[in-house]
Amino acid sequence: MLDERKLAVLRAIVEDYVATQEPVGSRALVDRHGLGVSPATVRNDMAVLEEEGFIAQPHTSAGRIPTDKGYRLFVDRLATVQRLSGPERRAIESFLEGAVDVDDVVQRSVRLLAQLTHQVALVQYPTLTRSTVRHVEVVPLDGTRVLVVLITSSGRVDQRIVELPEVLGEELLTDLRARLLGAALGQRLSDASTSVADLIETFRPSERPLVTAIVTTLTRAFSDERADERVAVGGAANLARFGTDFETSVKPVLEALEEHVVLLKLLGEATSPSTLTVRIGAEGPYEELATTSVVATTYGTEIEPLATLGVVGPTRMDYPGTMAAVRAVARYVGQTLSD
Repeated sequence: MLDERKLAVLRAIVEDYVATQEPVGSRALVDRHGLGVSPATVRNDMAVLEEEGFIAQPHTSAGRIPTDKGYRLFVDRLATVQRLSGPERRAIESFLEGAVDVDDVVQRSVRLLAQLTHQVALVQYPTLTRSTVRHVEVVPLDGTRVLVVLITSSGRVDQRIVELPEVLGEELLTDLRARLLGAALGQRLSDASTSVADLIETFRPSERPLVTAIVTTLTRAFSDERADERVAVGGAANLARFGTDFETSVKPVLEALEEHVVLLKLLGEATSPSTLTVRIGAEGPYEELATTSVVATTYGTEIEPLATLGVVGPTRMDYPGTMAAVRAVARYVGQTLSD
């Protein structure tokens, strides 16, 4: 176990290296951080930290840099998640308030995260399998056509035109609307699909062809789970600023981030809006990304998490600032979609 002084030295090394990208020496730590001890004492503490694997010396006679183990201890015990400033929070809120639908929310969120963190931002589209039905509507159009509208708790609006075998009368339309809402409202999509399909047999035989056409279209909307596979990516160009942070080339990192199955796995460990998942260096599932870290969380509510968002960047990242940005954007995205 490291004592408080050695932990303070490690914190100072991480903060300085993240800020300057230069190996950190003992005298610089004493000058910048007011540790209250001599450079010789700090050198002794650094020797212990190096022996324990928390820092390393990249070159002879150079200062020290954090290792993945050092970053992990920093994140777990030393990092204090920053609070975003009032202007930053208002900027996030106003930026997301202008969104017109769930696709717009996701695209705005990924741009926002990339700008705030200067990393690669990842935002998963809300997963329909977790969503519930917020509203169902049937709107008569011209002739025998009607518009079926599904609105889910994730904010997704699905609109589909149905060509009916004959004109839908006002009385049947009113009855069908009421029964659809009664069967589907508040249900998860898979359950709603079953409940709505069971309605067909409750109508008179002469009404069933019309009802079947509408219900079949609606159940297709319920079962459309393509959104589970979609991840929006933004800020890939930000990695170019960190070229020297990658041992060989940034190219393998960018190629890995082009694979959606990789993106989903990177985000997959985040399970709750109240916690942040931070995976550092080789802790991740892909060798190509062993020089990167992932900070992720879910958005939505504790009862109904909708999907996941986060960032990928070099292990030499501003963890407190990145964690604060990811947490704040997730909170506002969840609020925006729930509203």
